[in-house]
Amino acid sequence: MTKLTCAIGIPARYDSSRFPGKPLAMLVGKPMIAHVIERALAADLGQVIVATDHQKIAEVAKEYGAEVCMTRSDHESGSDRLAEAMATIDCDIVINVQGDEPLIDPAAIRAVVSPFAQQPQLQMATLAHPIRELADFSDPNVVKVVCNAAGHAMYFSRASIPYPRKQENLESTNMLQHVGLYAYRRGFLLKYSTLEPCKHEQVEQLEQLRVLYHGYPIAVTTGDFHCLGVDTPNDLERAAKILSNT
Repeated sequence: MTKLTCAIGIPARYDSSRFPGKPLAMLVGKPMIAHVIERALAADLGQVIVATDHQKIAEVAKEYGAEVCMTRSDHESGSDRLAEAMATIDCDIVINVQGDEPLIDPAAIRAVVSPFAQQPQLQMATLAHPIRELADFSDPNVVKVVCNAAGHAMYFSRASIPYPRKQENLESTNMLQHVGLYAYRRGFLLKYSTLEPCKHEQVEQLEQLRVLYHGYPIAVTTGDFHCLGVDTPNDLERAAKILSNT
């Protein structure tokens, strides 16, 4: 079997609505994007490319060992930005590591690629882990996913899914938290940016719902993956405490 070649892309925009400038926010002595780059490089899967429209982010990315692709500023999602960056990159699989995941485990980056070897028709994959805190089940900032028997996503939501009709069954509910890490066959990533956005994607503000809406499966590898997406300054403080204790 021919070994699949990979490239890791890190989409990073400056103008986040909830936390402007967060890729450059200082986290334990270095910009947050630097932590993401270091962990992507540690995965040792191929070239690491930061896709950004901001010059300062580009400068930091180069300083910490990543390649840079300057992109347009009007992309609606990280996947759209990454599609522009990867248009001329020669690889089989593109791994989308979010620029706000400074605690992403290099092992998780490697794990998201694994389904493609067993599923030749698969176009996209992601990760999940069991919800660890009950409060996260009702937190709209924590994205949940429900999978079918094949391990493919049925739906992603900020709501509490699957919802236990009888509350006494809550503890036994198979609650999975989505890890915002994606891998795509390169050709599908380029196609993704041409797919019409759907209402569910826009309502939930979850770009992966566009893929399900248009009928493409997303393989979900479940494991004890550790991550912390930084959406707010409070998340940054949580990440700093974790990194300071490791």
